[in-house]
Amino acid sequence: MPDTSTASTGNTARPSRRTVLAVAAGATASLTAAAPGYAAGHDDRTDRSVRALLSRMTLEEKVGQLFVARVYGHSATAPDQADIDANLAEIGVRTAAELIAKYRVGGIIYFAWAHNTRDPHQIADLSNGIQAASLAQPRGLPVLISTDQEHGIVCRVGAPATLLPGAMAVGAGGSRADARTLGRISGAELRAIGIRQDYSPVADVNVNPANPVIGVRSFGADPDAVAGLVTAEVQGYQRAGVAATAKHFPGHGDTAVDSHFGFPVITHSRELWERLDAVPFRAAIRAGIDSIMTAHIMVPALDDSGDPATLSHPILTGILRGELGYDGVVVTDALGMEGVRTKYGDDRVPVLALKAGADQLLDPPSLDVAWHAVLNAVRGGELTEARLDESVLRVLRLKAKLGLFEDPCVDRAGVDRTVGTARHLAEADRIAERTTTLLVNEGRVLPLSRRRHNRVLVVGADPASPSGTTGPPTGVLAHALTELGFTATALSTGTAPSAAVIDRAVTAAADVDAVVVGTYNVTAASSQRALVEQLAATGRPVVVVSVRNPYDIAQLPSVRACLATYSWTDVELRAAARVMAGRVAPRGRLPVPVPRADDPAQVLYPTGHGLTY
Repeated sequence: MPDTSTASTGNTARPSRRTVLAVAAGATASLTAAAPGYAAGHDDRTDRSVRALLSRMTLEEKVGQLFVARVYGHSATAPDQADIDANLAEIGVRTAAELIAKYRVGGIIYFAWAHNTRDPHQIADLSNGIQAASLAQPRGLPVLISTDQEHGIVCRVGAPATLLPGAMAVGAGGSRADARTLGRISGAELRAIGIRQDYSPVADVNVNPANPVIGVRSFGADPDAVAGLVTAEVQGYQRAGVAATAKHFPGHGDTAVDSHFGFPVITHSRELWERLDAVPFRAAIRAGIDSIMTAHIMVPALDDSGDPATLSHPILTGILRGELGYDGVVVTDALGMEGVRTKYGDDRVPVLALKAGADQLLDPPSLDVAWHAVLNAVRGGELTEARLDESVLRVLRLKAKLGLFEDPCVDRAGVDRTVGTARHLAEADRIAERTTTLLVNEGRVLPLSRRRHNRVLVVGADPASPSGTTGPPTGVLAHALTELGFTATALSTGTAPSAAVIDRAVTAAADVDAVVVGTYNVTAASSQRALVEQLAATGRPVVVVSVRNPYDIAQLPSVRACLATYSWTDVELRAAARVMAGRVAPRGRLPVPVPRADDPAQVLYPTGHGLTY
């Protein structure tokens, strides 16, 4: 079945319902009829149907179903030459269609850097092309397409899709209804472009301010609050027909090491793990979570073998499946991350993950090495085919639940009707307004007055857009303030401003009535501190907007007004501008404590702190 999609026309190839039903004859037809009623547990009719499908699969096809692969390109059959070259170098195929034909993968993950997510219609075309390529194979099955659309600082699909506040911002808002709405909106838009599995929400409880990999991706530091918001977001996603994924089990919230680049060790006792880390995952399981992602971390209290949780039978099978009673899909975190590769080679990691209890093997560094390693492990007797069947059944059941056997494809009308609608964008703005947190407001610097503070200089860090389609932050803030009646100009000073850059900002401040400074992860050694201090010394009112971590304020004792936005996407920055202008009152409350800079054991601002006016 050819992929007839074209980026230029936006035409969306859509295999007919008759074609889909013919893929696996009577077994698929009965599965299709049963799928809509499949919600929780295992519908007997569906289960018989997926087992019938499984019985017809070759060993190679079963192995393929367990992999979720990356692939470069905006099209399943006609990517750009640079993407063809990247695919050949990394995967040994030219296109997504060739990838599917060679390895029969059960899933594909989209990344912006892999050029999978240019715009909604292109993504829909790519999704349809992938489904067409898979269904065209002997005993072809639909593909479970996934991505990391957490919102906030991790987004693979950018504007014009709706971008919403991230987890810690939602935690600051404290509204389960908002978390549920986020899941509903995001889920509906992802489904409309062919993505049926989202690696969200983050269920980690972030209790370490130095955490370099989770941080604002977490809802906060209180396990019960995190659990409530995780539950609500799961409900939103799954009611929209998209599989939610709680991550990163057994809990990645207390580490100073990024598992992308190192091997974190979590020293929590078993009792502390039960009280802290386990709470949101238990809640997600009670909510009927479709999938749970593993963490490449060592937790000696849960398994003292030295293995990462992803490869730990005591953790995945003993605790997650046995003690917590979870029987859904377990997906590994990306297998190219250093945290899972420090102890074993890339040929052993996928085999050990399956032996530990994982079902989906996500983005191995070499698909060919990993695929053949699993195949050879079965042929050699290290893995039984029955063990593979357990995981393939879970994957097929999830595909059935998501309606992929009934209708795996999407259309232009659905994209236009759903993605980035005015209603969704307005809801995102309203949610963001409830998250902006006012930490300091000495002498009532805020709200700014259009009469007394009409001329505003916006300076500060301009980190790259989380989605690739927003920013830069200084420009967004300046534009938003101008739309609100101020005369605002932007001057990017970066995350490490030099003395010359600071002098330029101070000189520019002489000609304005107020200064807004966007800060980004300020440390004791950061020259951002000097920037803020020298601007404050001018006598102009200075408002700091911490555009990522709320901990910046601890390094800025001279600041008289400070807002936390928890991310620098446009929706959160525009909300901060409305708060600064007094159009809306700040309502956010810190979902994490801010420790003192000079004594981290002491709390400067406790969880729940937040001012208003």
